[in-house]
Amino acid sequence: MASESTPPLIEFHQVAKVYGQGTATMRALDGIDLSVRAGEFVAMMGPSGSGKSTCLNILGSLDTPSEGSYRFEGVPVERLSRDQRALLRRQFLGFIFQGFNLLNRTSALENVELPLIYRKMPARVRHEKAMAALTAVGLAKWAHHAPGELSGGQQQRVAIARALVGQPRVLMADEPTGNLDSVRSREIAAMLKDFNRRQGITIVMVTHEPEMAAYADRQIHFQDGRITSNGHHGKKR
Repeated sequence: MASESTPPLIEFHQVAKVYGQGTATMRALDGIDLSVRAGEFVAMMGPSGSGKSTCLNILGSLDTPSEGSYRFEGVPVERLSRDQRALLRRQFLGFIFQGFNLLNRTSALENVELPLIYRKMPARVRHEKAMAALTAVGLAKWAHHAPGELSGGQQQRVAIARALVGQPRVLMADEPTGNLDSVRSREIAAMLKDFNRRQGITIVMVTHEPEMAAYADRQIHFQDGRITSNGHHGKKR
């Protein structure tokens, strides 16, 4: 868990996201302040349309704020060019999605290698790192199987390996257990918690499920584009 004296790794100041104009204007985020310290595991919760996914998209540099400031390690992200934001994602962030987002016609190993291809890493090094990541999630024996030959839980483990293979500073997880049964969901949540504790990876997770949020150090609740609570309510596991 992060120390309270640690400077924020991520910081929002009065961040807003506005869609539409005039009477059709919709404020998906309405001037929120938020900070996440290195090594934290944070869960973002709230009903559909509350702003949590919009917040995650901005945190992941997949979108930009309409107003306010977003700093990553002190760098104002909203001032970066499109290419610079792409570099930020490639070098510092990992992503896990509810739908796994695996390439169906390639093996688990090749799926995990993909982020390293974008970094133009030599093939031999890519293979070694991807296999190490699959081993870390318990899927070394399944490295040459296509996603269609794997269970939902195994596919999400491949997605986690892909997100971790580049050794990101922050792991962004958008409903990572949304397509899994309760047993597989607990396995994935416990795995994320283990990576957070052992490797110090900062995790920001969007979830609708209180049981999954309980694995986090801190829960941030959204309602109507605003943060309604931001405290250490997670059950320690």
